[in-house]
Amino acid sequence: MSDFWPEIAPARRSAMALLIIDMQIDFCAPGGWVDQLGEDVSNTRAMIAPIQRVLAAARVAGITVIHTREGHKPDLSDLPANKQWRTRVHGLGIGDMGATGRILVRGEPGWQIVPELAPIDGELIIDKPGKSSFYATDLEEQLQQRGIDRLVIVGVTSDCCVQSTFRDGFGRGLACVVLQHWTAGVRAGNHA
Repeated sequence: MSDFWPEIAPARRSAMALLIIDMQIDFCAPGGWVDQLGEDVSNTRAMIAPIQRVLAAARVAGITVIHTREGHKPDLSDLPANKQWRTRVHGLGIGDMGATGRILVRGEPGWQIVPELAPIDGELIIDKPGKSSFYATDLEEQLQQRGIDRLVIVGVTSDCCVQSTFRDGFGRGLACVVLQHWTAGVRAGNHA
């Protein structure tokens, strides 16, 4: 692992976590929100198999695994008006009824993590109403309680939630690394 870290490798595995960001049906599956918007889900969907491999390796190594899901309360009380407006500009916004239930609403089918990457008992799930996994969540406290100061970040989308989480983690003093070939944007140009 030391090739990935900008400084010395962690002294113990317990100081590291694999953070899998937003591998949800709405972002990564046919019939999900991205697909309903007329976008091609092949980029985000292509991350499932590589993430399965790194997830399996983390589980075998005993590294903490954390999954995130972006979504909002059913009453949308945690959804800023400008965020809802920005999504509706594309035709189908957060909270609207879609083919997989209400878009990015907690508890709906499209909000769930894709079955191929389903969390197992003991893995943390962080439900977030924003782009960063640290925004309005207890992620920072969960990491501190476990003595974790290194994050290996994978998932979608690289140009939004992955980047926001990386920056916020770094700003909190965590050593963060994004595995480039285990992240994707909806559009290849956005990822690049």
